[in-house]
Amino acid sequence: MINIEKLTKDFGPFRAVDDISFEVKKGEVLGFLGPNGAGKSTTMKMITGFITPTKGDAKICGESILDAPISVKQKIGYLPEGAPAYPDMTPFEFLHFIAEIRGFTGEDANVKVNNAIKKVNLESVIHKPIDNLSKGFKRRVGLAQAILHDPEILIMDEPTDGLDPNQKHEVRELIKQMAKEKAIVVSTHILEEVHAVCSRAIIIAQGKILFDGTPDELSARSSFHNAVNLLLETKDDALAIEAKLNTLSHASSVEHAAAGDNLIRFFVKPKKGVSILNDVNELAASNHWTVKELHVMEGQLDEVFRDITTSSSDAKGVQLT
Repeated sequence: MINIEKLTKDFGPFRAVDDISFEVKKGEVLGFLGPNGAGKSTTMKMITGFITPTKGDAKICGESILDAPISVKQKIGYLPEGAPAYPDMTPFEFLHFIAEIRGFTGEDANVKVNNAIKKVNLESVIHKPIDNLSKGFKRRVGLAQAILHDPEILIMDEPTDGLDPNQKHEVRELIKQMAKEKAIVVSTHILEEVHAVCSRAIIIAQGKILFDGTPDELSARSSFHNAVNLLLETKDDALAIEAKLNTLSHASSVEHAAAGDNLIRFFVKPKKGVSILNDVNELAASNHWTVKELHVMEGQLDEVFRDITTSSSDAKGVQLT
């Protein structure tokens, strides 16, 4: 449904997006990740027709953003960075204004607006000026306008920015519900959101794609993938316990950190492809350690993100899939 073909954007001598290509299919939620200035928002603005690419093209449901810009915009719901809206309007007025722009009138417009209001839970502020709303409610107004016309494609720049944990959960559940019939691209700085809503992730840095794969594949890059997180209540010397954990034949390394009064957390990393949970559990039992927590880690996405993006200057142009 989305086909990006060698998109490039230059601002004078600065290349913000550098010859990127990818596809998004129906039913996919693509997490679009990268540090500040990586080219995420610029790519989204080109896909939605907000700015014109220097080179390349994007096809939305088979139509080019260059050859059929109006038709393409009809198929897209777009939540821009900052969720801009007219501050002197109420959400009710603003959404009816958007409905009119989208070509809906009369009862059809009322139905579209009311459905959008209910989906993002705006009922309590619907007649208050947008300028007086909290950042979270302004974000929800922006989300409502993006989904008002039930588009085939959703492009959302930081959709949960400014929302409290309950509101984030609601928006993530809404995204998962809509994903069945749409292609969705979500730009986010919240790495937990990748596992929460995304079926796929792309990491971009310095305008180039450095990773394209599933959230599980991203987690598997972490040195903590399948590591055992062990929290002990003990007065024993941490280095002595660490030495015992290092005797496990399938352990590659052990780290520890203080976690409170008489609490020490150990991270036991396995050799590649090996499960060591049972080994750690048996060692703890044989030494009569007081275990407060014991679980296998999926991996630390922030570590993977940092490794990929900070090495991008050395690996520029290399596809790390």
